[in-house]
Amino acid sequence: MYLEEYLSLFFYVGFSFILSVVLFLLSFFLAVSSGDPEKLSAYECGFNPFEDARSQFDIRFYLVAILFIIFDLEISFLFPWALTLKSIGSLGFWSMIVFLFILTVGFVYEWQKGALEWE
Repeated sequence: MYLEEYLSLFFYVGFSFILSVVLFLLSFFLAVSSGDPEKLSAYECGFNPFEDARSQFDIRFYLVAILFIIFDLEISFLFPWALTLKSIGSLGFWSMIVFLFILTVGFVYEWQKGALEWE
């Protein structure tokens, strides 16, 4: 009884798996691979590395990355909120306003501390 309901799903998963295996095998056997020394070198940017890969980075790189993640997550919360704004009512609206206010206060604090200034 339940098998009939999931039969189309099993067919889709099976077909997807078989298609991906066939495409992988076709690209493996039919692709032309020509490896010249430039392509096989460790660095394709045109110059050899001049420092150790484990050198220390400035902390501002990490700070900018964390700020990007925070504001990227903010956007990921705003899309579903905007789509369901009519059905969540005023409590959902004011909850998001408080959330945005807290993020804005954090952004202003980072700005005032000079975290976004680059020398």
